[in-house]
Amino acid sequence: MGIDKERFRRMFPHLAKEMDNGKSEIRFTAVRTDVSLGEKAVSDKFTGYNPDVIDFLRRCETNDQALEIINYCERRGEITSEYARQLRDQLKARGVRSFGSKKEEDYYFKHGIYG
Repeated sequence: MGIDKERFRRMFPHLAKEMDNGKSEIRFTAVRTDVSLGEKAVSDKFTGYNPDVIDFLRRCETNDQALEIINYCERRGEITSEYARQLRDQLKARGVRSFGSKKEEDYYFKHGIYG
């Protein structure tokens, strides 16, 4: 199966950029030589955790973004229409931050594995 470069660039923009630059970066902040110690150090706080609509709403910057998430999840059948209505009512009355503090980039790394 072939794929033309422009399509690849649209599908995987960051990977294409890394390939164009000829470099990628992965930072290591620690190295463990004992596997059992490494396994104990890793938190399983988020193991098997599947983010729900509230997690996605907490990523939003604006009410419009939150509304888009609610509509998307409802359209895909991931939440019921009744639950979507409740979320919209809360959003309208109290805003996006009423769902919780903003989850910043690398939230799960900071609060799970390395948190």
